Amino acid sequence: MTLHRTYPPRLPIRPAEQPVDAIVRLPGSKSLTNRALVLAALADGVSVLEGALLSEDSWVMVDSLRRLGIPVDVDEPAERMIVQGKGGTLPATRAELFVGNSGTTARFLTAMTALGHGEYLIDGVPRMRERPIQPLLDALAQLGVQAESLLGTGCPPVRVRSYGLAGGTIRLRGDISSQYLSALLMIGPCTRDGLRIELESPLVSVPYVEMTLAVMADFGAIATHEHAQVFHVPGNQRYRSRTYAIEPDASAASYFFALAAATAGRIRVVNLGTRSRQGDVQFVDLLERMGCTVIREPDALTVIGKRPLRGIEADMNAISDTVPTLAALAPLADGPVIIRNVQHIRYKETDRIAAVANELRRLGITVEEFPDGLRIEPGPVQPAVIRTYGDHRMAMSFAILGCAVPGLEIDDPGCVAKTFPDFFERLEAALGRR
Repeated sequence: MTLHRTYPPRLPIRPAEQPVDAIVRLPGSKSLTNRALVLAALADGVSVLEGALLSEDSWVMVDSLRRLGIPVDVDEPAERMIVQGKGGTLPATRAELFVGNSGTTARFLTAMTALGHGEYLIDGVPRMRERPIQPLLDALAQLGVQAESLLGTGCPPVRVRSYGLAGGTIRLRGDISSQYLSALLMIGPCTRDGLRIELESPLVSVPYVEMTLAVMADFGAIATHEHAQVFHVPGNQRYRSRTYAIEPDASAASYFFALAAATAGRIRVVNLGTRSRQGDVQFVDLLERMGCTVIREPDALTVIGKRPLRGIEADMNAISDTVPTLAALAPLADGPVIIRNVQHIRYKETDRIAAVANELRRLGITVEEFPDGLRIEPGPVQPAVIRTYGDHRMAMSFAILGCAVPGLEIDDPGCVAKTFPDFFERLEAALGRR
């Protein structure tokens, strides 16, 4: 298992000497990799995942599937995973699963273990013990599963005791994380009676649920919904094994698109275009509103930056993983950047609204923090060491700002291993330094 590069405790970021001009190839999507791993594990037969992401989030999923008795072989040089699916069953009757700080792994496996016959423990790092999972536990309880937060906090560690899953009707909150819904949708086809899921509140991050439904269809299962409020998953379906290509990570692409904007340069990301199933490709729409030129092709996206950037106001609920990316560009704009409707990102790897506000203020930038977002005023950036709070997106986002202004250092740069272990090497290559 190859994850960590050797990074110093603090990494100085050197500004670009000239506008960037590069073609970039990125690692596979974390969201697609972990969904495909779950569905391949539940399928009949052997699936091959091509272009899979090799990062902390995917490795904890692989390790957990192995502990559940599902063989997974990983060919690291080829970025390939081979999964021997067990047809909707879990061979292990007891397992302790360590999920790190991977929200997808924690939520997906909590639901998946409900298909088993036995007792399963899901736990992670200290921050994972602060990330809510109670709505999913409540949903499983409605299906007769004994699923509980062992510390009584509504967060991991979680213990699931199950004797198989017949199915039924669930009422579920949708305003904290879309991952609860995705987790239930994916196990629905493996139940006897299927699932009817009724949302009690508006759904956040809708594109991720659309992605889940699309990957389910790719593996041979159907599900329908009524206006994204009531979801129907017929039971007694069988996922089919297959060879499955994982497209590059659109969230990771946002940093390189932002690099073009920050340096008034040009970045072309290949194998990621208008055919993408990832909502975060819409980040380029925001850059276009800020004055950048965007060239859209079926299998590539190009951003050509222009300075100064324009200030904008954006509802980023659907692409909330890119909030730190936009926030890090905000000091370079000619007017305020206002981000709204992302209260749920307070429950991510860190409270991202508070963390972004803190670090921008450390740089001398005026920030107003709302319950659901931020207002960021442009202005001169003073040198500072950026705290990352163990959050990969904080490290990568502020590294992009450091490519446009001098004096930024990233504390704990190794935290990028969560989803993008070689981010800083690829950033240097895009800047023409490698």
